[in-house]
Amino acid sequence: MSHLNDPVLVLNRYWQVTTFLPVQTAIVTAMRDMASVLDPETYELLSFDKWVTYEPKDHDWIKTASGQIAAPQVIVLKKYGERPPRKLTFTRPNLYRRDEYTCQYCGEPLPASELTVDHVLPRSRGGKNGWENCVAACEDCNGRKADKTPKEAGMRLKKSPAKPAWTPKLLVPRTAKPRPSWAPFLTKEGVA
Repeated sequence: MSHLNDPVLVLNRYWQVTTFLPVQTAIVTAMRDMASVLDPETYELLSFDKWVTYEPKDHDWIKTASGQIAAPQVIVLKKYGERPPRKLTFTRPNLYRRDEYTCQYCGEPLPASELTVDHVLPRSRGGKNGWENCVAACEDCNGRKADKTPKEAGMRLKKSPAKPAWTPKLLVPRTAKPRPSWAPFLTKEGVA
């Protein structure tokens, strides 16, 4: 099994989490001397040349033409000191989170599977997908409002739709096998 696409945790030069990269990209970054590989047991920063000869415990291995090397789990960038800004994207899960999984017309709290997205100004009238025009709604309220504005339908919103103030967390990729070496840098949900 190839481990070249497994995620590697990337820390900036201040040891703050920035992102995840595939193993193959992390190796190239270390080869170009742009990052050091972190020894997960001693927290020593290893150059690529040292990492190639290193034999850590409990690592996945990558076969090379001349043998094998351990797949890095964490790398630390040498120059980059900033955290990239995380942009909050308009998605159904983020919309439901903003609206606290509650219908914005009747106020009924519901699981995501029972919520729909309602366009305050219907799309047929030029309403756009976005934070300022979409709200979470139960199927009954969405059906009752139909192709009308809330005022035309005789309905009131619990709160005006707006872009939320919170920023998203960096989450561990869903396909990733959790690594003990990541634990000191990540919270249970991800990274704030």
